[in-house]
Amino acid sequence: MKKKILVTGGDGRFAKILKEKNTKLNLYFASKKQCNILNINSITKAINKIKPKILIHCAGLSRPMKIHEKNIAKSIDLNIVGTANITKVCKKNNIKLIYFSTGYVYEGKNGNYSENDPVKPFNNYGLSKLGGECAVAMYKNSLILRITMTEKPFAHNKAYTNLKTNFIFHEDLVKYLPKLIKEKGIINIGGKTQSVYDFAKKNNPKVRAIRAKEKVIPLNQTMNLKKLLKILKTKK
Repeated sequence: MKKKILVTGGDGRFAKILKEKNTKLNLYFASKKQCNILNINSITKAINKIKPKILIHCAGLSRPMKIHEKNIAKSIDLNIVGTANITKVCKKNNIKLIYFSTGYVYEGKNGNYSENDPVKPFNNYGLSKLGGECAVAMYKNSLILRITMTEKPFAHNKAYTNLKTNFIFHEDLVKYLPKLIKEKGIINIGGKTQSVYDFAKKNNPKVRAIRAKEKVIPLNQTMNLKKLLKILKTKK
């Protein structure tokens, strides 16, 4: 029998794609109302009801990016405090925890960052996700996924030609998850190293090319994906 997996953030963008595309995992989705990550009792209630062996923690605050600068209290609560609460309940119930973090925990200047490289987030979103990582990493029965992904189709009508990254679509991560579920530690998750523009134009030929200013955003946010590729290759 497949292990029960509880997914927080069940009404979020990624969870909707996961619900639609998943064919291999035994998933139970919890909305904010069913599992409020700022309330230990709410998390405990959801866990007692579902009795999962694994919890995938997708709930949190991502976009718009400006919200993490304008409202740091909300960012701290949802991405740091909420994740710490989830970790505490998982530890108490011996549940494997899989945490969705971000490639934004790296500095983004030199690129090809491996899981063992120092972290230095370049914005408050990255800092908030790293804060969540710190709690999760204290619990050894856990997996941290540093993900660089976006929605399909590419949501913007302009894309940077001089900013390199490893973007994948939500749908790609859905395919990867069954092969990652038994892993522990930290894994970088992404796709081919390329500019945001090159990634976007394959999906949207009308996307306009623009240049990013290095003073505003670091230009080489690429990650080393050797660990991910090795896992995907051995678990076909």
